[in-house]
Amino acid sequence: MSENIAFLLVFSIGLSASLILVPVADWLGHRFDITTKPGGRRINEGDQRRVSKLGSIALFGGFIIAALAAQLLPVPRQDPYEIIRLIGLLAGGGVIFIVGLLDDIYEFGAIPQFIGQFAAAGIAIAFQIFIEYFNNPLTGQQTDSFPYLITVTISLFWLIFVMNTLNWLDGLDGLSGGVTFIAGVMLFVNSAFRVEPAQISVSLLPLALMGATLGFTLYNFYPARIFMGGGAQFLGYTLGALSIIGGAKMATILLVLGLPLIDVVWQAVSRALRGRSPFSGDRGHLHFRLQDMGFSQRQIVFGYYAFCLAFGALTLITSSQLFKFIALGVLLLIVGAALILLTRHMRRTA
Repeated sequence: MSENIAFLLVFSIGLSASLILVPVADWLGHRFDITTKPGGRRINEGDQRRVSKLGSIALFGGFIIAALAAQLLPVPRQDPYEIIRLIGLLAGGGVIFIVGLLDDIYEFGAIPQFIGQFAAAGIAIAFQIFIEYFNNPLTGQQTDSFPYLITVTISLFWLIFVMNTLNWLDGLDGLSGGVTFIAGVMLFVNSAFRVEPAQISVSLLPLALMGATLGFTLYNFYPARIFMGGGAQFLGYTLGALSIIGGAKMATILLVLGLPLIDVVWQAVSRALRGRSPFSGDRGHLHFRLQDMGFSQRQIVFGYYAFCLAFGALTLITSSQLFKFIALGVLLLIVGAALILLTRHMRRTA
């Protein structure tokens, strides 16, 4: 079987499964009244229409079906830990999917969600999905392997950080799904075409995620007919884990998700300085601020897509770790300046 046929099959399976499961998830949400309820920071049109929150079923189901199908394809496999890591990826994903689903039903606070995130990340680490070293951006050389305790700590932080980033990003129709799709494209291209030798079997996993995410986003784009609910945490977990499995492509995810990642840090620090829990919800996120200023959902979402795509593409243009480090610094300055200006604007108009 040619590699291109394998790529097409896995993507198509993920897309088809997701498209089939979305109507099922929509029906279940309305059948059991697991729908959005307007109030607080929820002022979007979809919240007023009581949209189903069970989109995670399509995201999880589409990815799992495509990822398992990929294991049946006769493609080159080089990683001796591939099956072990796949088991960890799916098991941890199953845990965070269930936690997110229960949260959609019972509306947990921050602590139960964090426990679920910690458990999912712990499972991934137990199955060889962890960060053992970095590529030094100043020298381009690989660092020595970290002591196990540091490896576990860094890996836990990374996975939980990305989970919360995608979860907090899920505030506008099509935003989290589209950004995840873009990140999946970058991981796929890196694994399939840029590394030597090519990681064909590994590259099928981001393809599975791309298919499942695209199928869902077609229903979730404004005006959304379904919301992903706890599926945002599943997307974050899967992206974080795939960035490790695919040769530690953390620089790729840092640049693609740079805008929402910086926004997460900004909001957490801002809330802490005001004496609030960093995990409390509000409309302080950049996408909410832009919406409150009068920008439409589609304008904001397309702006995020363009921003994430532009900086993610830098990882495909150059292999220089120093250049990527500088690009990340530039991104930090741009987003930081934007957040400062928006904060001052909102204080003047309050």
